[in-house]
Amino acid sequence: MLIKTKSNILSSEITDRAVFESRREFIKAATIFSAGIMLPSLGHAEAGKYADVPVGPYSAKLPVTDREDVANYTNYYEFSSNKKDSTVLAKGLKTKPWSVEVAGEVEKPGVYNLEDILKDNPVQERIYRFRCVEAWSMVVPWIGFPLGDMLKRFKPTSKAKFVEFTTIYNPKVMIGQRSGGLDWPYVESLRIDEAMHPLTMMVTGMYGDELPNQNGAPLRLIVPWKYGFKSIKAIVKIRFIENMPETAWHKSAPNEYGFYANVNPEVSHPRWSQRRERVLGSSLFTPKRDTEKFNGYGAEVAALYSGMDLKKYF
Repeated sequence: MLIKTKSNILSSEITDRAVFESRREFIKAATIFSAGIMLPSLGHAEAGKYADVPVGPYSAKLPVTDREDVANYTNYYEFSSNKKDSTVLAKGLKTKPWSVEVAGEVEKPGVYNLEDILKDNPVQERIYRFRCVEAWSMVVPWIGFPLGDMLKRFKPTSKAKFVEFTTIYNPKVMIGQRSGGLDWPYVESLRIDEAMHPLTMMVTGMYGDELPNQNGAPLRLIVPWKYGFKSIKAIVKIRFIENMPETAWHKSAPNEYGFYANVNPEVSHPRWSQRRERVLGSSLFTPKRDTEKFNGYGAEVAALYSGMDLKKYF
């Protein structure tokens, strides 16, 4: 079933999905030709590892942001606070081999190789609208699998009320971790029902290929109804816990970054309004669009917060 999401994004602002798909088919055909005739040793990254993955049931029919914009404008404070620097700085991060530690209130703790996780969790493509707290947005064809499917395999106990995620700590390469901007390593968390929601996605790729380092390779989180700072990158630990943990941005600036991070245009950030947003890649002269509550996914997730004051629990 496709998410029915109203959108007033102008087609002139971003790349149409049909254009992206036709471009992907062209690249795929060209790659096959090159691989078969000119470059027989072509690796997965060049060949498009995820070129043939199926479109997932929750993928929205929305225009897709240009790949170059998404790959070259990122929030990755482990490398830099500058949105463009991570494209270069992240190249030195070694992402193979990769493993994830699972701990806490769970029956099957341990250290799991990423290859084994992927064998147990077939990937799919989902086109999601993505919203950053600094009032810009984009639409990305993410590739991954439902987070809940993976978490269920670890058999969380009845005490598991929250799921905590931790980023790799590697200040030799991730030079932003040498500063005191945040309490490293980066930690984020979801309530267990948010983590198990079918929209929540563990991502390993985008645009038909492996996830670039600057976008969070090899494993990152996407929670499409929340602000982007919830989408923790380069995950190395998942912990099931009973009590709400302290998360990185909430610890750093609790008056600015709430635990829930739900997109709510009625709650202004102390330093800017959340009511309007600009589509990534659009001209500064292009009018901003209205921000949608829950980033347009209210029909799917509003029930998770029934009875909660979302101005208080922001």
